[in-house]
Amino acid sequence: MKPLIQRGTERYRRLPGAQAADYMPASQRYAGREIRQNLLFAGDSPSPPGTFVATGQPISTVALRQWSAAKHGRSARRVLLYSHDTFGLGHLRRNLAIVEHLMQRKPPFSGMLLTGSPMAGSWPMPTGLEVRALPPVIKVGAEEYAARDLSSSFEVVKAQREAAILDAIASYRPDFFLVDHAPAGMKGELLPALRFIREEMPATRTVLGLRDVIDSPETVRQVWQAQGIYELLETEYDQILVYGSRHLFDVVSAYKLSPKVAAKVRYCGYVARTGLHGVADVPVAPSGLPVVLVTVGGGGDGYALIDAYLEALRRIPQNTVHSIVVPGPLMPPDQYQTLARLAAQRPGIQIIPYTTELVGLLHIADLVVAMGGYNTTAEILAARKSAILVPRSTPRMEQWLRATTLSQLGLVWMIQPEEDLVDRLVELVPVAVAGDRSLGKQWDTVDLGGVHRVAEVLEEMLYPGTSTEVSL
Repeated sequence: MKPLIQRGTERYRRLPGAQAADYMPASQRYAGREIRQNLLFAGDSPSPPGTFVATGQPISTVALRQWSAAKHGRSARRVLLYSHDTFGLGHLRRNLAIVEHLMQRKPPFSGMLLTGSPMAGSWPMPTGLEVRALPPVIKVGAEEYAARDLSSSFEVVKAQREAAILDAIASYRPDFFLVDHAPAGMKGELLPALRFIREEMPATRTVLGLRDVIDSPETVRQVWQAQGIYELLETEYDQILVYGSRHLFDVVSAYKLSPKVAAKVRYCGYVARTGLHGVADVPVAPSGLPVVLVTVGGGGDGYALIDAYLEALRRIPQNTVHSIVVPGPLMPPDQYQTLARLAAQRPGIQIIPYTTELVGLLHIADLVVAMGGYNTTAEILAARKSAILVPRSTPRMEQWLRATTLSQLGLVWMIQPEEDLVDRLVELVPVAVAGDRSLGKQWDTVDLGGVHRVAEVLEEMLYPGTSTEVSL
């Protein structure tokens, strides 16, 4: 089998239209050979559609002039973040937590975010962050994707995304290219960009950021072997940041990384957004009842948990809790409407379709019921809230492994996939809101300094000898 880089390069060469246009954006002077052909998909305008600068408020996508060193300051430490965002909100939220901190450092980093999230245009962004939206795709199976726009083929959309990534790199000329989760990108879309950086922009440091758990170790090893990821980690990345702690999950051992790759690994601790950002009209529970926050992340697969929670409430005495239920922006409308009708049948249940400020709700909650995704779990731990985690175990084991570890530490209650969800919620919710668990110093077993250590690693790469040790 050909190496992944070679297969990916040959595949995008053959895509329809790869050599169809004559016009090249200004960034063509940095590109060469087959990469030069791929930039044709970026379009004729020097202001790529889907580009905007954040003002700190939810925003609509608007046109923007090409990034300029004169405007942003040529001496700024520039970081370009890649977030493929094919399902849910996790990657977008984690990247925003990181870049928000980077842009607040002294001196600050300049940031640009590449994201495929359909929510990017309505999510509050750090002021001054430049955002370029990649054409969105949806995950339809294990390692299988389709274009959200049904009028386009996946191959065309993938080529457009590859071109947008290359154009951003060539025009922004970052000091760091920080890739979230997917070493080769969605279906290998980063391969041309990684090769381009190595050949044409060797001063740019390539950094891979991995959440604490990707999947079961066996599955990760199998997928990485089949996709040539081990070779990619050896040759295309300068550093690998793990957004977790080695004593909780050792990725070097679990994924059997070679000594060369292991030497690049830095454990940074969990990345959690902890600050409040202008949260207004936070609901207050009547009569001082304990507040239960039910959140399912983006909501694409959260219906079953909320449905079970609402059914459990029917068997819990009234006036026991006040419930705030957040289905999420990606829950299908028919499912949301069904849940809203069920919630209206009982007092003490407030439905909030979705929120961009989950941290604000966490601060008023006495108990959180959630699925166990990375960001929500990290924010629960940062807020030191009691929690019942109901992790999914398919199509990935990530949530189940994370929840199991935290349950064994005594930090959360966990409901196993094979257990009756309604029965267990009926049992656990009253116990949890009564505070029948003393955690003491167990909170300190989880390192939550991720955003700070990410910044320290990047600064250390620019200025060796100036940062602290981060291999925890």
